[in-house]
Amino acid sequence: MSQSALPKLERLPHPSPVADDVRAGLIADPGFGRVFTDHMVTIKYSEGQGWHSATLGPRGPLTLDPATAVLHYAQEIFEGLKAYRLADGSMALFRPDANARRFNQSARRLAMPELPESLFIDSIKALIEADKGWFPPVEGGSIYIRPFMIASEVFLGVKPSSEYLFMIICSAAGNYFKSGAPAIKIWISESYTRAAPGGTGAAKCGGNYAASLIAQQEATANGCDQVVFLDAAEHRWVEELGGMNMFFVFDDGSIITPPTGGTILEGITRASLIELAREEGLTVREENYAIDQWRADAESGKLVESFACGTAAVVTPVGSVHGVQGSFTIGSGGPGQLTQKLRAKLVDIQRGTAPDPHGWVDRIN
Repeated sequence: MSQSALPKLERLPHPSPVADDVRAGLIADPGFGRVFTDHMVTIKYSEGQGWHSATLGPRGPLTLDPATAVLHYAQEIFEGLKAYRLADGSMALFRPDANARRFNQSARRLAMPELPESLFIDSIKALIEADKGWFPPVEGGSIYIRPFMIASEVFLGVKPSSEYLFMIICSAAGNYFKSGAPAIKIWISESYTRAAPGGTGAAKCGGNYAASLIAQQEATANGCDQVVFLDAAEHRWVEELGGMNMFFVFDDGSIITPPTGGTILEGITRASLIELAREEGLTVREENYAIDQWRADAESGKLVESFACGTAAVVTPVGSVHGVQGSFTIGSGGPGQLTQKLRAKLVDIQRGTAPDPHGWVDRIN
């Protein structure tokens, strides 16, 4: 689709937005993923017509036929990013172009149509501008943005849908981990794998997360905050958490993070941290890291820090690892110095309190 053929976003009036005093109460302590803003974006796709009928209007329920394709064959993808309040009071996105590219990578893997990157980004900016009053006045607050696409054709045949619905909703967000613990406990999944070579591990699709829930349930039952998955082939190599990438910091200052390679999501926070660490003169190796080696390095003191990262949780230190084979502690069991330094460096760029030499911060006018 050419730039000139992109649908124009029609703005629909909202008959009953949330009252100011009610909104203030909701965003005072929003948590994560439960307090939603007034508006949403909807854009339709039809085979032969392309993208059309783009609207920014009141957030509300969807009406779907019981035979809608997504309900049966899970042809669905999504993204997650945040809008931040900068030091000067303006708002900005962090690397939305990377989210747009990854969204289209997921679309290709799920046999779905690609969405023009400019339409993806401009629609998000328009929605944030409409709902900027939902920014929570809490430390570390943001507006979490969830673009997603579903197969909307009413048809039970097993084939790619001929119709799709792209939508964006937003949520006022506080801290991701409710406990506010300085370091999380993670559970090693021995019975379940997240992804296999040739599968959808590198795509951000709902099915990956659905498959991880039983393992996360097991982690919670064992007193842990998150689950870590091993590779499907050898069940030996550390891959990622249910929704975050992993990093390992050694006593010589070097860092290892598992390579993406098709089974691990190419995290935007992950890529940013790799670049920031290398700018600090640190050696970052993208290579396989075995679960047995993780334990041995932690017990010997060679491994001094581990942390997980993602859009929602940003950078989260891992204090201890648990599983059916026992437990081990990483460093002091709390947040490490390098973990905190990298997190602060990233957050300062996102919040506009540090220089942005990479052009990662995209201001919303």
